[in-house]
Amino acid sequence: MRFFFLFLFTLFSTTLFCQQIDVQHYRFQIGLSDENDKISGQATLVIAFPVATKSFSLDLIQQKANGKGMKVEDVRGKNVASFRQENDRLAIELSNATRPTIVDTFEILYSGVPADGLDISKNKFGDRTFFSDNWPNRARHWIPCNDALSDKASVEFLITAPTHYNVISNGIQVDEKNIDNNKKLTHWKEETPIPTKIMVIGVAKFAIQKIGEQDTIPVTAWVYPQNKDKAFYDYEPAAEMLKFFTEYIGPYPFRKLANVQSTTKFGGMENANAIFYDENSVNGRRTVEPTVAHEVAHQWFGDMATEKQFAHLWLSEGFATYLTNIYWGKKYGKEEANKRLIADREKIIAFNRINNRPVVDSLSDLMDLLNANSYQKGGWVLHMLRLEVGDSSFKKIIQEYYNQYKGGNADTRDFQRVAENISGKKLDLFFNQWLYQPGIPKIKAGWRMEGNQLKINIEQTGKNIFNFPLTIGYYSTDGKMQSRKISVPKQSGTFILPLNNKPDKLILDPFVELLFEGSVSEEK
Repeated sequence: MRFFFLFLFTLFSTTLFCQQIDVQHYRFQIGLSDENDKISGQATLVIAFPVATKSFSLDLIQQKANGKGMKVEDVRGKNVASFRQENDRLAIELSNATRPTIVDTFEILYSGVPADGLDISKNKFGDRTFFSDNWPNRARHWIPCNDALSDKASVEFLITAPTHYNVISNGIQVDEKNIDNNKKLTHWKEETPIPTKIMVIGVAKFAIQKIGEQDTIPVTAWVYPQNKDKAFYDYEPAAEMLKFFTEYIGPYPFRKLANVQSTTKFGGMENANAIFYDENSVNGRRTVEPTVAHEVAHQWFGDMATEKQFAHLWLSEGFATYLTNIYWGKKYGKEEANKRLIADREKIIAFNRINNRPVVDSLSDLMDLLNANSYQKGGWVLHMLRLEVGDSSFKKIIQEYYNQYKGGNADTRDFQRVAENISGKKLDLFFNQWLYQPGIPKIKAGWRMEGNQLKINIEQTGKNIFNFPLTIGYYSTDGKMQSRKISVPKQSGTFILPLNNKPDKLILDPFVELLFEGSVSEEK
């Protein structure tokens, strides 16, 4: 009997943690107006069922006492028995249990005022705008969906709005037509499956210009008419970035690259092939260039090769951060790239002084993951991995990881396996200490001359001990620098370098190769 109950528990657990549904395609028909902030929606979902089920549910924030939220009027489909909204979910009971081979279609009619996810407001020039902002799991505020990283689907948006608006979305525009003198229907369709976090619409008065092309991929800018000249200039580098990342990573996965001035709450948001930038990013001086590079890099990492869970967000943000630095070095030189790395290191040091958390981090508030661990430390981990395996192997690792996981999802161990297979190195220690262990090395170093020997005492003073290579730079009286690389495998140790003359000064990590906090001084 005990084994029977164990079998039932195992079966229940397996069913519980299997993906209940697999959305194949979304079709959202959304009606917008200038009279009020209420949207009317008709969502058509094509769903596959990996496991047999008699019911399933979708994410949708229901209407609250303040009047905001979505109210479902009807759910239609040949196998629909009933539906109900509860706990911000749309539960659908089926007439007959599904089988794993079944693919079914469901139509949901709903309406309401979004509390989040779709920002209906005025831009900085006072014009009314509609911009969706789904990251990390806010799509559920305005569209019924399976709001999960792992459930990628193709999507199309059919937006009915007043004729004075332009509409941008994922994919290719397949239709635009006036319904009457006041309303216009715009239809966009994205055939490449993407997660809900990067599905997007932007509805506003736009000035639109083609700013480049790469391998027949049009690069455009959608900006506010009042600052169009500055904005077209600021977003123009996106075309050369597309070329650079295509050559460095692999073919661009989408059919266009639109750069959109918007009211997003983020500095930039990597919506698939329709990147949104904060409206104040435009100044005519291209100070937004690093942000543009970051978001363009996301089209490969985050959009196509997506983390399995948000705990592994560095696979998106760290990759985009470091690929921006690689682009920066290619365009402006190694010294400029190193300046960015040094600035990133300072942000990591400041963050780690008050946050003792690892990069791979299961924080309950997903917004808290937008921190220096996910971005700057994740980027620094890639920088140190590049130094560990060499430039050629590193580039192959990036390309192979993308090739294996494009269109799918991966976690940190998946990336580690690719890195080990390409480099031929065992990287457990590297990944464990830099990504699963909190903190960074804290180094206190002192040096002195004894005869013809330079003795360097190194102590790690942090809570966690790291194993790392450290380059020591030492300057002679004529100002010329020499360097030696040592291995620091434990908390403290003395390292001896043969020297004929006492150096004028020592410097730790002169070539910007190590993520650490520390100082060095002469011992008296």
